[in-house]
Amino acid sequence: QVQLVESGGGLVQPGGSLRLSCAASGSLARANLMGWYRQAPGKQRELVAVIRNGRATTYADSVKDRFTVSGNNAMNTVNLQMNSLKPEDTAVYYCYYRDLYGTNAYWGQGTQVTVSS
Repeated sequence: QVQLVESGGGLVQPGGSLRLSCAASGSLARANLMGWYRQAPGKQRELVAVIRNGRATTYADSVKDRFTVSGNNAMNTVNLQMNSLKPEDTAVYYCYYRDLYGTNAYWGQGTQVTVSS
């Protein structure tokens, strides 16, 4: 089992920045995929950014020039630096972890990000 705890969400004005962090604990694999999804009211959950083995990154087109995902060497932490935030970024952001040796995937509880004046 893997436990994921997110932090860093909150209220920010358009154009502002937030940094989300996710701490993973439990039975962690060196080969993993960690990152962030988000779900806005009335919409499906969507990929925001993920990092594979702390190296290769993937971003949604809507955030690729504004957000940066990173992880530590132990691959038990993933961060999301969000800059130039827009109202459409408002959503619950969920930390995601997948063991690449198998099919196990895990979700955090989510942290609210609200971009509003």
